[in-house]
Amino acid sequence: MPSIDSKDIRKIIVACDAGMGSSVMLASQLRKQLKESGVAVEHTPVNSIPDDADVIVVHSGLAARARAAAPGKVLVPFQIFLGDPAVTRLVATIKNGGTVDA
Repeated sequence: MPSIDSKDIRKIIVACDAGMGSSVMLASQLRKQLKESGVAVEHTPVNSIPDDADVIVVHSGLAARARAAAPGKVLVPFQIFLGDPAVTRLVATIKNGGTVDA
């Protein structure tokens, strides 16, 4: 199971089916929350996850596709686009230090 120390996270990708709409909204929210951390947040279609992504945030329904597109990367699946506990934990870990597990 992949993991990454929060201090090593430089880029988070929010992946969705088409790379628009809901992922744009979540990426914008994460950008605001992580502004002080220096972590870049981008959104892309799930089939176009860039190689330099450190963490992929993806709806649980697309998790299998994200794993296939970015094997070995830390994946944070979520259920709801705004206020999901998995995303809240990710932000808290980046801000406070710790390890993010796939």
